[in-house]
Amino acid sequence: MSSANTDAALSSTYHWQLDPELQFLAPVETGFFSGAVSNGQRLDSALIDAGERQQAIQVHRAALQGTAGTYEASRRNRTYLVVVEPNPGTAGCHAVAVDITPYKQQQGNQRALQRHIESILDAAGEGIYGLDLEGRATFVNPAAIEMTGWSAGETIGHNIHYKHHHSHADGTPYPHTECPIYAAINDGEVHEVDDECFWRKDGSSFPVDYTSTPIYDGDRLSGAVVVFKDISERKKAEQQLLEAFREVEHLKEQLQEYNAYLQEEIREEHNFGQIIGNSDALKQVMQLVRHVSRTDATVLITGESGTGKELIARSIHDQSKRNQQALIKVNCGAIAEGLVESELFGHEKGAFTHAQSTRKGRFELAHNGTLFLDEIGELPPNAQVKLLRILQDQEVMRVGGTSPVTVNVRIIAATNRNLPQMVEKGQFREDLFYRLNLFPIEMPALRERPEDITILARHFLAQAGRKFGKNMQRIDPESLIKLTHHSWPGNIRELQNMIERGVIMADGPELNLSDFMPTPMTTVAGKIPTLADMERRHIQQALAFTSGVIAGSRGAASLLDIHPNTLRSRMKKLGIEPHETIFRD
Repeated sequence: MSSANTDAALSSTYHWQLDPELQFLAPVETGFFSGAVSNGQRLDSALIDAGERQQAIQVHRAALQGTAGTYEASRRNRTYLVVVEPNPGTAGCHAVAVDITPYKQQQGNQRALQRHIESILDAAGEGIYGLDLEGRATFVNPAAIEMTGWSAGETIGHNIHYKHHHSHADGTPYPHTECPIYAAINDGEVHEVDDECFWRKDGSSFPVDYTSTPIYDGDRLSGAVVVFKDISERKKAEQQLLEAFREVEHLKEQLQEYNAYLQEEIREEHNFGQIIGNSDALKQVMQLVRHVSRTDATVLITGESGTGKELIARSIHDQSKRNQQALIKVNCGAIAEGLVESELFGHEKGAFTHAQSTRKGRFELAHNGTLFLDEIGELPPNAQVKLLRILQDQEVMRVGGTSPVTVNVRIIAATNRNLPQMVEKGQFREDLFYRLNLFPIEMPALRERPEDITILARHFLAQAGRKFGKNMQRIDPESLIKLTHHSWPGNIRELQNMIERGVIMADGPELNLSDFMPTPMTTVAGKIPTLADMERRHIQQALAFTSGVIAGSRGAASLLDIHPNTLRSRMKKLGIEPHETIFRD
Protein backbone atom coordinates (compact mmCIF):
# COMPACT_ATOMS: atom_id res chain seq x y z
CA MET A 1 0.00 0.00 0.00
CA SER A 2 1.40 3.44 -0.95
CA SER A 3 2.27 6.02 1.65
CA ALA A 4 -0.49 8.31 0.36
CA ASN A 5 -3.11 5.62 0.68
CA THR A 6 -1.87 4.72 4.14
CA ASP A 7 -2.05 8.33 5.26
CA ALA A 8 -5.53 8.68 3.80
CA ALA A 9 -6.69 5.70 5.83
CA LEU A 10 -5.83 7.46 9.07
CA SER A 11 -8.64 9.08 11.05
CA SER A 12 -8.64 12.76 12.03
CA THR A 13 -9.55 12.04 15.67
CA TYR A 14 -9.16 9.16 18.09
CA HIS A 15 -10.75 8.67 21.52
CA TRP A 16 -9.80 6.37 24.38
CA GLN A 17 -10.31 6.01 28.13
CA LEU A 18 -7.90 4.59 30.68
CA ASP A 19 -8.49 3.30 34.19
CA PRO A 20 -6.27 4.24 37.18
CA GLU A 21 -3.85 1.46 36.13
CA LEU A 22 -3.44 2.98 32.64
CA GLN A 23 -5.40 0.13 31.10
CA PHE A 24 -7.77 0.73 28.17
CA LEU A 25 -11.46 0.56 29.13
CA ALA A 26 -12.54 -0.25 25.55
CA PRO A 27 -10.92 -1.26 22.23
CA VAL A 28 -9.44 1.61 20.15
CA GLU A 29 -9.62 1.93 16.38
CA THR A 30 -6.45 0.63 14.71
CA GLY A 31 -4.32 3.44 13.28
CA PHE A 32 -3.15 5.65 16.13
CA PHE A 33 -1.61 2.82 18.13
CA SER A 34 0.55 -0.08 17.07
CA GLY A 35 -1.86 -2.77 15.93
CA ALA A 36 -5.28 -3.41 17.47
CA VAL A 37 -5.79 -2.17 21.03
CA SER A 38 -8.01 -4.37 23.19
CA ASN A 39 -9.90 -3.83 26.42
CA GLY A 40 -7.54 -4.18 29.40
CA GLN A 41 -4.30 -3.58 27.43
CA ARG A 42 -1.84 -1.16 29.05
CA LEU A 43 -0.94 2.18 27.44
CA ASP A 44 2.83 1.57 27.44
CA SER A 45 2.43 -1.66 25.46
CA ALA A 46 0.49 0.16 22.73
CA LEU A 47 3.20 2.80 22.08
CA ILE A 48 6.38 1.93 20.14
CA ASP A 49 8.41 5.14 20.33
CA ALA A 50 10.22 5.28 23.69
CA GLY A 51 10.27 9.10 23.85
CA GLU A 52 6.59 9.41 23.09
CA ARG A 53 5.80 6.60 25.52
CA GLN A 54 7.49 8.43 28.39
CA GLN A 55 5.77 11.74 27.62
CA ALA A 56 2.36 10.11 27.08
CA ILE A 57 2.53 8.18 30.35
CA GLN A 58 3.54 11.36 32.20
CA VAL A 59 0.58 13.37 30.84
CA HIS A 60 -1.90 10.53 31.41
CA ARG A 61 -0.71 10.06 35.00
CA ALA A 62 -1.08 13.80 35.62
CA ALA A 63 -4.67 13.59 34.37
CA LEU A 64 -5.30 10.71 36.78
CA GLN A 65 -4.18 13.07 39.54
CA GLY A 66 -6.68 15.71 38.36
CA THR A 67 -4.50 17.82 36.05
CA ALA A 68 -5.40 18.01 32.36
CA GLY A 69 -2.54 18.10 29.87
CA THR A 70 -1.49 17.74 26.26
CA TYR A 71 1.28 16.25 24.17
CA GLU A 72 2.01 15.86 20.49
CA ALA A 73 2.38 12.56 18.63
CA SER A 74 3.54 11.86 15.06
CA ARG A 75 1.90 9.22 12.88
CA ARG A 76 3.01 8.68 9.24
CA ASN A 77 3.78 12.31 8.46
CA ARG A 78 0.83 13.49 10.49
CA THR A 79 0.89 15.30 13.81
CA TYR A 80 -1.75 14.75 16.47
CA LEU A 81 -2.49 16.89 19.50
CA VAL A 82 -3.48 14.58 22.37
CA VAL A 83 -5.68 16.25 25.02
CA VAL A 84 -5.94 14.23 28.26
CA GLU A 85 -8.50 15.15 30.94
CA PRO A 86 -9.60 13.56 34.20
CA ASN A 87 -12.72 11.40 33.94
CA PRO A 88 -14.43 11.56 37.37
CA GLY A 89 -17.05 9.02 36.36
CA THR A 90 -14.52 6.19 36.08
CA ALA A 91 -11.74 7.54 38.35
CA GLY A 92 -9.61 7.34 35.20
CA CYS A 93 -8.90 9.72 32.34
CA HIS A 94 -10.24 10.48 28.85
CA ALA A 95 -8.05 11.32 25.85
CA VAL A 96 -8.77 12.82 22.41
CA ALA A 97 -6.13 12.76 19.64
CA VAL A 98 -6.86 15.49 17.05
CA ASP A 99 -5.05 15.67 13.71
CA ILE A 100 -3.29 19.09 13.71
CA THR A 101 -1.04 18.46 10.70
CA PRO A 102 -2.41 21.40 8.70
CA TYR A 103 -1.87 23.71 11.63
CA LYS A 104 1.62 22.46 12.32
CA GLN A 105 2.41 23.17 8.71
CA GLN A 106 1.29 26.74 9.32
CA GLN A 107 2.93 27.54 12.61
CA GLY A 108 1.55 31.03 12.72
CA ASN A 109 -2.04 30.04 12.29
CA GLN A 110 -2.89 29.70 16.04
CA ARG A 111 -6.38 31.16 15.55
CA ALA A 112 -7.29 28.30 13.20
CA LEU A 113 -6.06 25.78 15.77
CA GLN A 114 -8.17 27.45 18.44
CA ARG A 115 -11.27 27.42 16.24
CA HIS A 116 -10.75 23.71 15.54
CA ILE A 117 -10.51 22.84 19.22
CA GLU A 118 -13.51 25.05 20.04
CA SER A 119 -15.56 23.31 17.35
CA ILE A 120 -15.00 20.06 19.18
CA LEU A 121 -16.15 21.67 22.43
CA ASP A 122 -19.13 23.21 20.65
CA ALA A 123 -20.32 19.74 19.66
CA ALA A 124 -20.34 18.54 23.25
CA GLY A 125 -23.74 17.89 24.85
CA GLU A 126 -22.61 19.25 28.23
CA GLY A 127 -22.33 22.94 28.97
CA ILE A 128 -18.71 24.18 28.91
CA TYR A 129 -17.20 27.43 30.18
CA GLY A 130 -13.58 28.53 29.94
CA LEU A 131 -12.55 30.90 32.76
CA ASP A 132 -9.56 33.15 33.39
CA LEU A 133 -7.95 33.64 36.79
CA GLU A 134 -10.56 36.28 37.68
CA GLY A 135 -13.45 33.94 36.98
CA ARG A 136 -14.43 35.74 33.77
CA ALA A 137 -15.66 33.66 30.87
CA THR A 138 -13.28 33.27 27.95
CA PHE A 139 -15.32 30.65 26.13
CA VAL A 140 -18.89 29.35 26.20
CA ASN A 141 -20.32 26.54 24.10
CA PRO A 142 -23.86 26.35 22.61
CA ALA A 143 -25.04 23.78 25.16
CA ALA A 144 -24.26 26.19 28.02
CA ILE A 145 -26.06 29.00 26.21
CA GLU A 146 -29.14 26.85 25.70
CA MET A 147 -29.27 25.69 29.32
CA THR A 148 -28.75 29.09 30.99
CA GLY A 149 -30.36 31.43 28.47
CA TRP A 150 -27.36 33.78 28.58
CA SER A 151 -25.92 34.51 25.10
CA ALA A 152 -22.22 34.34 24.31
CA GLY A 153 -22.07 38.14 24.24
CA GLU A 154 -23.72 38.33 27.66
CA THR A 155 -21.36 35.73 29.07
CA ILE A 156 -17.81 36.15 27.67
CA GLY A 157 -15.87 38.70 29.70
CA HIS A 158 -18.29 38.53 32.62
CA ASN A 159 -17.90 36.85 35.99
CA ILE A 160 -19.67 33.50 35.67
CA HIS A 161 -20.36 33.04 39.38
CA TYR A 162 -22.44 36.21 39.61
CA LYS A 163 -24.27 35.31 36.41
CA HIS A 164 -25.63 31.90 37.33
CA HIS A 165 -24.18 30.74 40.65
CA HIS A 166 -24.96 33.66 42.97
CA SER A 167 -27.45 31.85 45.26
CA HIS A 168 -28.18 28.42 46.65
CA ALA A 169 -31.32 26.56 45.58
CA ASP A 170 -33.24 27.99 48.56
CA GLY A 171 -32.28 31.55 47.58
CA THR A 172 -29.66 32.11 50.29
CA PRO A 173 -26.51 33.98 49.14
CA TYR A 174 -23.57 31.98 47.79
CA PRO A 175 -20.29 33.95 48.22
CA HIS A 176 -17.76 33.34 45.45
CA THR A 177 -15.17 32.51 48.10
CA GLU A 178 -17.12 29.32 48.83
CA CYS A 179 -17.62 28.40 45.18
CA PRO A 180 -15.86 25.19 43.99
CA ILE A 181 -15.39 26.79 40.55
CA TYR A 182 -13.27 29.54 42.12
CA ALA A 183 -11.55 26.94 44.27
CA ALA A 184 -10.17 25.21 41.16
CA ILE A 185 -8.60 28.53 40.08
CA ASN A 186 -7.13 29.13 43.52
CA ASP A 187 -5.87 25.71 44.58
CA GLY A 188 -5.27 24.08 41.21
CA GLU A 189 -7.35 21.03 42.11
CA VAL A 190 -10.29 19.38 40.34
CA HIS A 191 -13.62 19.99 42.09
CA GLU A 192 -16.73 17.90 41.46
CA VAL A 193 -20.23 18.89 42.63
CA ASP A 194 -23.58 17.16 42.14
CA ASP A 195 -25.93 18.90 44.58
CA GLU A 196 -26.04 22.56 43.54
CA CYS A 197 -27.98 24.65 41.04
CA PHE A 198 -27.32 27.18 38.28
CA TRP A 199 -29.63 30.15 37.67
CA ARG A 200 -31.06 30.94 34.27
CA LYS A 201 -31.43 34.40 32.76
CA ASP A 202 -35.21 34.26 33.43
CA GLY A 203 -34.61 33.85 37.19
CA SER A 204 -35.40 30.15 37.38
CA SER A 205 -32.89 27.54 38.51
CA PHE A 206 -32.03 23.95 37.64
CA PRO A 207 -29.96 21.29 39.45
CA VAL A 208 -26.51 20.65 38.01
CA ASP A 209 -23.70 18.17 38.13
CA TYR A 210 -20.43 19.98 37.29
CA THR A 211 -16.67 19.61 37.32
CA SER A 212 -14.26 22.53 37.60
CA THR A 213 -10.79 21.62 36.26
CA PRO A 214 -7.76 23.95 36.42
CA ILE A 215 -5.90 24.82 33.19
CA TYR A 216 -2.13 25.25 33.12
CA ASP A 217 0.03 27.17 30.68
CA GLY A 218 3.23 25.25 31.24
CA ASP A 219 3.76 25.36 34.98
CA ARG A 220 1.57 28.44 35.43
CA LEU A 221 -2.12 28.23 36.38
CA SER A 222 -4.03 30.19 33.76
CA GLY A 223 -7.70 29.49 34.48
CA ALA A 224 -10.23 26.69 34.60
CA VAL A 225 -12.71 24.84 32.46
CA VAL A 226 -16.19 24.08 33.83
CA VAL A 227 -18.21 21.21 32.41
CA PHE A 228 -21.80 20.93 33.63
CA LYS A 229 -25.08 19.22 32.77
CA ASP A 230 -28.73 19.70 33.74
CA ILE A 231 -29.75 16.82 36.03
CA SER A 232 -33.39 17.86 36.54
CA GLU A 233 -34.73 14.59 35.18
CA ARG A 234 -32.30 12.58 37.26
CA LYS A 235 -33.25 14.44 40.44
CA LYS A 236 -36.92 14.02 39.63
CA ALA A 237 -36.43 10.29 39.08
CA GLU A 238 -34.43 10.02 42.32
CA GLN A 239 -37.20 11.79 44.26
CA GLN A 240 -39.88 9.57 42.74
CA LEU A 241 -37.79 6.52 43.52
CA LEU A 242 -37.27 7.69 47.10
CA GLU A 243 -40.99 8.32 47.59
CA ALA A 244 -41.82 4.95 46.07
CA PHE A 245 -39.26 3.28 48.31
CA ARG A 246 -40.73 4.94 51.41
CA GLU A 247 -44.22 3.90 50.38
CA VAL A 248 -43.06 0.34 49.76
CA GLU A 249 -41.31 0.26 53.13
CA HIS A 250 -44.44 1.58 54.85
CA LEU A 251 -46.69 -0.95 53.11
CA LYS A 252 -44.18 -3.73 53.73
CA GLU A 253 -44.10 -2.95 57.44
CA GLN A 254 -47.88 -2.77 57.63
CA LEU A 255 -48.37 -5.96 55.63
CA GLN A 256 -45.82 -7.83 57.74
CA GLU A 257 -47.60 -6.79 60.92
CA TYR A 258 -51.05 -7.66 59.60
CA ASN A 259 -49.73 -10.89 58.10
CA ALA A 260 -48.33 -12.02 61.44
CA TYR A 261 -51.67 -11.48 63.15
CA LEU A 262 -53.73 -13.00 60.36
CA GLN A 263 -51.54 -16.10 60.24
CA GLU A 264 -51.94 -16.47 63.98
CA GLU A 265 -55.72 -16.37 63.64
CA ILE A 266 -55.69 -18.81 60.72
CA ARG A 267 -53.65 -21.27 62.77
CA GLU A 268 -56.17 -21.05 65.58
CA GLU A 269 -59.03 -21.81 63.16
CA HIS A 270 -61.32 -19.57 65.10
CA ASN A 271 -64.21 -19.43 62.67
CA PHE A 272 -66.91 -22.01 63.28
CA GLY A 273 -68.91 -20.44 60.46
CA GLN A 274 -72.10 -18.69 61.44
CA ILE A 275 -73.40 -18.51 65.00
CA ILE A 276 -75.56 -21.64 65.14
CA GLY A 277 -78.45 -22.25 67.48
CA ASN A 278 -81.98 -21.27 68.41
CA SER A 279 -82.05 -21.73 72.16
CA ASP A 280 -83.41 -19.08 74.50
CA ALA A 281 -79.96 -18.71 76.06
CA LEU A 282 -78.33 -17.95 72.70
CA LYS A 283 -81.19 -15.64 71.68
CA GLN A 284 -80.62 -13.57 74.81
CA VAL A 285 -76.93 -13.27 73.98
CA MET A 286 -77.63 -12.20 70.40
CA GLN A 287 -80.10 -9.59 71.60
CA LEU A 288 -77.35 -8.11 73.79
CA VAL A 289 -74.99 -8.20 70.79
CA ARG A 290 -77.44 -6.28 68.63
CA HIS A 291 -77.83 -3.56 71.27
CA VAL A 292 -74.16 -3.05 72.10
CA SER A 293 -72.96 -3.24 68.48
CA ARG A 294 -74.51 0.13 67.76
CA THR A 295 -72.21 1.78 70.31
CA ASP A 296 -68.49 1.98 71.08
CA ALA A 297 -69.02 0.65 74.59
CA THR A 298 -66.39 -1.65 76.10
CA VAL A 299 -67.65 -5.25 76.31
CA LEU A 300 -66.56 -8.05 78.63
CA ILE A 301 -67.49 -11.54 77.41
CA THR A 302 -67.29 -14.30 80.00
CA GLY A 303 -67.93 -18.00 79.84
CA GLU A 304 -66.29 -21.39 79.84
CA SER A 305 -63.59 -22.28 77.34
CA GLY A 306 -64.95 -23.31 73.95
CA THR A 307 -68.32 -21.55 74.21
CA GLY A 308 -67.64 -19.21 71.24
CA LYS A 309 -66.62 -15.98 72.95
CA GLU A 310 -64.49 -14.92 69.99
CA LEU A 311 -67.39 -15.45 67.58
CA ILE A 312 -69.48 -13.09 69.69
CA ALA A 313 -66.67 -10.51 69.65
CA ARG A 314 -66.49 -10.75 65.85
CA SER A 315 -70.25 -10.44 65.58
CA ILE A 316 -70.17 -7.24 67.64
CA HIS A 317 -67.40 -5.82 65.44
CA ASP A 318 -69.09 -6.84 62.18
CA GLN A 319 -72.33 -5.13 63.17
CA SER A 320 -70.60 -1.97 64.43
CA LYS A 321 -69.71 1.22 62.55
CA ARG A 322 -66.06 0.12 62.77
CA ASN A 323 -66.55 -2.93 60.56
CA GLN A 324 -64.57 -1.38 57.68
CA GLN A 325 -61.44 -1.47 59.86
CA ALA A 326 -59.59 -4.43 61.32
CA LEU A 327 -60.53 -6.53 64.31
CA ILE A 328 -57.15 -7.18 65.91
CA LYS A 329 -56.97 -10.11 68.31
CA VAL A 330 -54.55 -10.51 71.21
CA ASN A 331 -54.37 -13.73 73.21
CA CYS A 332 -53.09 -12.30 76.47
CA GLY A 333 -52.30 -15.77 77.80
CA ALA A 334 -50.14 -16.74 74.82
CA ILE A 335 -47.62 -13.87 75.01
CA ALA A 336 -44.46 -14.23 77.09
CA GLU A 337 -44.71 -11.97 80.13
CA GLY A 338 -41.63 -9.96 79.16
CA LEU A 339 -43.08 -9.17 75.72
CA VAL A 340 -46.67 -8.27 76.66
CA GLU A 341 -46.06 -4.52 76.68
CA SER A 342 -44.14 -4.61 73.39
CA GLU A 343 -46.92 -6.63 71.71
CA LEU A 344 -49.72 -4.42 73.01
CA PHE A 345 -48.13 -0.98 72.97
CA GLY A 346 -45.25 -1.33 70.48
CA HIS A 347 -41.61 -0.37 70.93
CA GLU A 348 -39.04 2.05 69.58
CA LYS A 349 -35.82 0.99 67.89
CA GLY A 350 -33.20 0.11 70.51
CA ALA A 351 -35.73 0.00 73.37
CA PHE A 352 -34.34 -3.40 74.36
CA THR A 353 -32.09 -6.13 73.01
CA HIS A 354 -33.22 -7.35 69.57
CA ALA A 355 -35.40 -4.24 69.06
CA GLN A 356 -33.72 -3.50 65.73
CA SER A 357 -36.54 -1.34 64.35
CA THR A 358 -39.58 0.60 65.51
CA ARG A 359 -42.68 -1.63 65.73
CA LYS A 360 -46.32 -0.69 66.13
CA GLY A 361 -48.23 -2.41 68.91
CA ARG A 362 -51.62 -3.96 68.42
CA PHE A 363 -53.37 -0.92 69.84
CA GLU A 364 -51.96 1.16 66.96
CA LEU A 365 -52.85 -1.54 64.44
CA ALA A 366 -56.44 -1.48 65.72
CA HIS A 367 -56.72 2.32 65.35
CA ASN A 368 -60.29 3.20 64.30
CA GLY A 369 -61.15 -0.50 64.61
CA THR A 370 -61.66 -3.03 67.40
CA LEU A 371 -59.14 -4.69 69.70
CA PHE A 372 -60.18 -8.11 71.07
CA LEU A 373 -58.29 -8.93 74.28
CA ASP A 374 -58.84 -12.65 74.72
CA GLU A 375 -57.91 -14.29 78.04
CA ILE A 376 -57.77 -10.86 79.69
CA GLY A 377 -57.45 -12.55 83.07
CA GLU A 378 -53.91 -13.63 82.14
CA LEU A 379 -52.66 -10.06 81.72
CA PRO A 380 -49.74 -9.34 84.12
CA PRO A 381 -50.17 -6.55 86.73
CA ASN A 382 -47.83 -4.01 85.09
CA ALA A 383 -49.67 -4.35 81.77
CA GLN A 384 -52.99 -3.98 83.60
CA VAL A 385 -51.88 -0.54 84.80
CA LYS A 386 -50.97 0.61 81.29
CA LEU A 387 -54.17 -0.83 79.83
CA LEU A 388 -56.24 1.12 82.35
CA ARG A 389 -54.41 4.32 81.39
CA ILE A 390 -55.06 3.70 77.69
CA LEU A 391 -58.76 3.10 78.34
CA GLN A 392 -58.89 6.41 80.17
CA ASP A 393 -56.74 8.58 77.86
CA GLN A 394 -56.84 6.76 74.48
CA GLU A 395 -53.06 7.25 74.24
CA VAL A 396 -50.34 4.62 73.85
CA MET A 397 -46.74 4.99 74.98
CA ARG A 398 -44.43 2.65 73.11
CA VAL A 399 -41.73 0.85 75.06
CA GLY A 400 -38.72 3.16 74.95
CA GLY A 401 -40.83 6.01 73.55
CA THR A 402 -40.86 9.60 74.78
CA SER A 403 -44.16 10.86 73.37
CA PRO A 404 -47.62 9.25 73.39
CA VAL A 405 -49.45 8.07 70.27
CA THR A 406 -53.18 8.83 70.11
CA VAL A 407 -55.40 5.87 69.26
CA ASN A 408 -59.14 5.42 68.71
CA VAL A 409 -59.87 1.81 69.66
CA ARG A 410 -62.98 -0.07 70.76
CA ILE A 411 -62.14 -2.72 73.40
CA ILE A 412 -63.78 -6.13 73.65
CA ALA A 413 -62.33 -8.41 76.31
CA ALA A 414 -63.02 -12.06 77.06
CA THR A 415 -62.09 -14.51 79.78
CA ASN A 416 -63.03 -17.92 81.18
CA ARG A 417 -61.79 -16.93 84.61
CA ASN A 418 -63.77 -15.47 87.52
CA LEU A 419 -62.56 -11.87 87.48
CA PRO A 420 -64.48 -10.73 90.60
CA GLN A 421 -62.84 -13.55 92.52
CA MET A 422 -59.44 -12.53 91.10
CA VAL A 423 -60.12 -8.95 92.21
CA GLU A 424 -60.82 -10.16 95.76
CA LYS A 425 -57.53 -12.07 95.76
CA GLY A 426 -55.59 -9.05 94.44
CA GLN A 427 -54.78 -10.80 91.16
CA PHE A 428 -56.69 -8.35 88.97
CA ARG A 429 -57.10 -4.59 89.36
CA GLU A 430 -60.55 -3.62 90.58
CA ASP A 431 -60.59 -0.32 88.64
CA LEU A 432 -59.65 -2.13 85.42
CA PHE A 433 -62.37 -4.74 86.00
CA TYR A 434 -65.04 -2.05 86.30
CA ARG A 435 -63.71 -0.33 83.18
CA LEU A 436 -63.96 -3.57 81.20
CA ASN A 437 -67.25 -4.68 82.73
CA LEU A 438 -69.21 -1.77 81.28
CA PHE A 439 -71.35 -4.15 79.22
CA PRO A 440 -71.01 -7.79 80.32
CA ILE A 441 -72.13 -10.70 78.15
CA GLU A 442 -72.08 -14.21 79.60
CA MET A 443 -71.82 -17.07 77.10
CA PRO A 444 -73.91 -20.08 78.14
CA ALA A 445 -72.22 -23.46 78.31
CA LEU A 446 -73.33 -25.99 75.69
CA ARG A 447 -75.02 -28.13 78.38
CA GLU A 448 -77.24 -25.09 79.13
CA ARG A 449 -78.50 -25.01 75.55
CA PRO A 450 -79.11 -28.70 74.74
CA GLU A 451 -81.64 -27.85 72.03
CA ASP A 452 -78.74 -26.43 69.98
CA ILE A 453 -76.61 -29.59 70.14
CA THR A 454 -78.29 -31.35 67.23
CA ILE A 455 -78.20 -28.21 65.10
CA LEU A 456 -74.52 -27.71 65.82
CA ALA A 457 -73.73 -31.38 65.25
CA ARG A 458 -75.31 -31.33 61.79
CA HIS A 459 -73.54 -28.12 60.92
CA PHE A 460 -70.17 -29.55 61.94
CA LEU A 461 -70.97 -32.75 60.05
CA ALA A 462 -71.45 -30.84 56.78
CA GLN A 463 -68.38 -28.74 57.49
CA ALA A 464 -66.18 -31.75 58.27
CA GLY A 465 -67.45 -33.61 55.20
CA ARG A 466 -66.24 -30.78 52.97
CA LYS A 467 -63.00 -30.46 54.89
CA PHE A 468 -62.08 -34.15 54.62
CA GLY A 469 -63.67 -34.83 51.23
CA LYS A 470 -66.40 -37.19 52.43
CA ASN A 471 -70.07 -37.34 51.53
CA MET A 472 -71.59 -37.28 55.02
CA GLN A 473 -75.39 -37.11 54.99
CA ARG A 474 -76.65 -37.77 58.49
CA ILE A 475 -75.93 -38.76 62.09
CA ASP A 476 -77.53 -41.98 63.33
CA PRO A 477 -80.36 -41.45 65.90
CA GLU A 478 -78.60 -43.25 68.75
CA SER A 479 -75.56 -40.98 68.38
CA LEU A 480 -77.79 -37.90 68.41
CA ILE A 481 -79.35 -39.00 71.70
CA LYS A 482 -75.92 -39.56 73.20
CA LEU A 483 -74.76 -36.16 72.00
CA THR A 484 -77.75 -34.49 73.64
CA HIS A 485 -77.20 -36.24 77.00
CA HIS A 486 -73.45 -35.55 77.16
CA SER A 487 -72.39 -32.77 79.57
CA TRP A 488 -69.80 -31.25 77.15
CA PRO A 489 -67.18 -29.91 79.55
CA GLY A 490 -65.25 -28.70 76.47
CA ASN A 491 -68.37 -27.06 75.04
CA ILE A 492 -68.70 -26.32 71.30
CA ARG A 493 -65.02 -26.95 70.59
CA GLU A 494 -65.31 -30.44 72.10
CA LEU A 495 -68.41 -31.15 70.00
CA GLN A 496 -66.69 -30.02 66.81
CA ASN A 497 -63.62 -32.13 67.54
CA MET A 498 -65.75 -35.20 68.23
CA ILE A 499 -67.69 -34.79 64.96
CA GLU A 500 -64.48 -34.33 62.96
CA ARG A 501 -62.91 -37.38 64.59
CA GLY A 502 -65.98 -39.44 63.72
CA VAL A 503 -65.99 -38.20 60.10
CA ILE A 504 -62.35 -39.15 59.69
CA MET A 505 -63.14 -42.71 60.82
CA ALA A 506 -66.47 -43.02 58.95
CA ASP A 507 -66.73 -45.43 55.99
CA GLY A 508 -70.23 -44.51 54.81
CA PRO A 509 -72.57 -41.52 54.57
CA GLU A 510 -73.94 -42.01 58.10
CA LEU A 511 -71.96 -40.89 61.13
CA ASN A 512 -71.92 -43.24 64.13
CA LEU A 513 -70.28 -41.85 67.25
CA SER A 514 -70.75 -44.87 69.54
CA ASP A 515 -67.01 -45.50 69.73
CA PHE A 516 -66.19 -41.89 70.59
CA MET A 517 -68.85 -40.98 73.13
CA PRO A 518 -68.12 -41.06 76.87
CA THR A 519 -70.60 -42.57 79.33
CA PRO A 520 -73.99 -40.78 79.02
CA MET A 521 -75.10 -38.23 81.54
CA THR A 522 -71.65 -37.35 82.83
CA THR A 523 -72.25 -35.09 85.79
CA VAL A 524 -70.78 -31.62 85.94
CA ALA A 525 -69.29 -30.42 89.22
CA GLY A 526 -71.35 -33.03 91.10
CA LYS A 527 -74.71 -31.60 89.97
CA ILE A 528 -77.41 -34.19 89.14
CA PRO A 529 -80.03 -32.96 86.61
CA THR A 530 -83.67 -33.17 87.70
CA LEU A 531 -86.18 -35.50 86.02
CA ALA A 532 -87.91 -32.47 84.49
CA ASP A 533 -84.58 -31.30 83.05
CA MET A 534 -83.92 -34.76 81.62
CA GLU A 535 -87.42 -34.98 80.13
CA ARG A 536 -87.17 -31.47 78.66
CA ARG A 537 -83.81 -32.28 77.09
CA HIS A 538 -85.08 -35.58 75.73
CA ILE A 539 -88.13 -33.99 74.08
CA GLN A 540 -86.05 -31.12 72.69
CA GLN A 541 -83.63 -33.61 71.18
CA ALA A 542 -86.46 -35.54 69.55
CA LEU A 543 -87.97 -32.35 68.13
CA ALA A 544 -84.57 -31.30 66.78
CA PHE A 545 -84.11 -34.71 65.15
CA THR A 546 -87.51 -34.44 63.39
CA SER A 547 -86.98 -30.78 62.46
CA GLY A 548 -89.88 -29.76 64.76
CA VAL A 549 -92.43 -32.20 63.30
CA ILE A 550 -94.64 -33.63 66.10
CA ALA A 551 -97.22 -35.93 64.50
CA GLY A 552 -96.98 -38.52 61.74
CA SER A 553 -94.72 -41.50 61.14
CA ARG A 554 -91.67 -39.18 60.97
CA GLY A 555 -92.71 -36.99 63.92
CA ALA A 556 -91.25 -36.67 67.39
CA ALA A 557 -94.27 -38.40 69.01
CA SER A 558 -93.66 -41.54 66.95
CA LEU A 559 -89.97 -41.42 67.83
CA LEU A 560 -90.82 -41.13 71.55
CA ASP A 561 -93.58 -43.76 71.23
CA ILE A 562 -96.34 -41.53 72.70
CA HIS A 563 -99.52 -39.96 71.35
CA PRO A 564 -99.01 -36.55 69.66
CA ASN A 565 -101.49 -34.89 72.03
CA THR A 566 -99.59 -36.34 75.01
CA LEU A 567 -96.38 -34.88 73.60
CA ARG A 568 -97.97 -31.47 73.09
CA SER A 569 -99.26 -31.56 76.69
CA ARG A 570 -95.79 -32.41 78.03
CA MET A 571 -94.21 -29.68 75.89
CA LYS A 572 -96.67 -27.11 77.27
CA LYS A 573 -95.99 -28.21 80.84
CA LEU A 574 -92.21 -28.04 80.35
CA GLY A 575 -92.37 -24.70 78.51
CA ILE A 576 -91.09 -26.01 75.16
CA GLU A 577 -92.10 -24.07 72.06
CA PRO A 578 -92.43 -26.20 68.88
CA HIS A 579 -90.43 -23.79 66.70
CA GLU A 580 -87.48 -23.61 69.07
CA THR A 581 -85.68 -26.63 67.74
CA ILE A 582 -86.43 -26.43 64.01
CA PHE A 583 -83.14 -27.15 62.27
CA ARG A 584 -81.47 -24.24 60.50
CA ASP A 585 -78.43 -24.71 58.24
